[in-house]
Amino acid sequence: MPTRHKRLASWWQAFRFHYVPPSFLPAMLGGVIAWAYTGSFHFLSFFLTVLGVTLNHIALNLSDDYFDYRQSVDLAKDSEKNQYSGGSGTLTAGLLIPGHIRKAYVCFYLSTIFIGLALTIFRGWPVLIFGAFGVACAYFYTAPPIRYGYHGFGEISQLLNFSLTIGLGSYFVQAQHLSWEAAVGVLPLGFLMFSMITINAIPDRAIDKAGRKRTLVVIFGAQAAVLFYGLGLVCAYLIILLAPLVCLASYWIYLSLLSFPLAWQAFQILKRNYTDSQKMAPANALTIQVHNLTGNLLILAYLFHGIQNKPGLDPAVGPILLLLVIFNLPVWLTVFFHVLAIKPGERTIAGG
Repeated sequence: MPTRHKRLASWWQAFRFHYVPPSFLPAMLGGVIAWAYTGSFHFLSFFLTVLGVTLNHIALNLSDDYFDYRQSVDLAKDSEKNQYSGGSGTLTAGLLIPGHIRKAYVCFYLSTIFIGLALTIFRGWPVLIFGAFGVACAYFYTAPPIRYGYHGFGEISQLLNFSLTIGLGSYFVQAQHLSWEAAVGVLPLGFLMFSMITINAIPDRAIDKAGRKRTLVVIFGAQAAVLFYGLGLVCAYLIILLAPLVCLASYWIYLSLLSFPLAWQAFQILKRNYTDSQKMAPANALTIQVHNLTGNLLILAYLFHGIQNKPGLDPAVGPILLLLVIFNLPVWLTVFFHVLAIKPGERTIAGG
């Protein structure tokens, strides 16, 4: 039994589920925006959309581990690594076999494709375009022959895919058309994802460079990466601030500004400690929390907007909140325990 538990724990580690919210949160947000503005809500389609992007992100995490391992990237010892950077460490530690990882990501990608085809049949051919583009970007992030993540395009791809591709795709599944309101609503999550992948690449810059993985951090250096990180945060919160003023969102989205103090704290920690991968770890953890909190607050904001404009309590609200809790719960537990795992000295740094 202990062996089985250890194996399950290794697979959970490989899934890196605490990095999956950048997929399911914009998917939920896009669907909720469609409901808030059009009143259209199809629960099964909503659930399949969220499930599909979640499986695709797990497949991305697994294939990223597999191809980085084959390229001799992310081979630092655990004691030398920032726990929030690099891959899962399951291959480098010998916890899982590369062939098993390969079979797993193939299964996850195939499941995603099956869900995408089903949604295409029932919700229209544009879904196929969003889905095919999302799967291709996930796989070829590190897979040959494209490996665009090795050529300086990874961060921009994450910005666009984890906002517009997923969010607008989900919006279309519900509303059957696209809108500027939906694009503006999901875009802050893309910029926060840009900041997240940037900060996570800082501790890996030497190993990435040795493995010829040219991230923006490798190309421009760690000091410039701190500026890129801050720019991503600024763009995210500027969109939130300005959208209601130009009638592209309701003032309810100002709820998501509650995450700003955490973002500011993370930036300050990073600015002081970007040369020390261990001391900057609290900033990595805070960035995960900022994205998660902002995404959930945006979803709640659009739910409040929809409720405000509808007589009575719409029956869609209950299922949406239920799915929000179900998909978030493992993330909240994982992030919570990761924060508890930070050494006391590091937690002091996180406290400013």
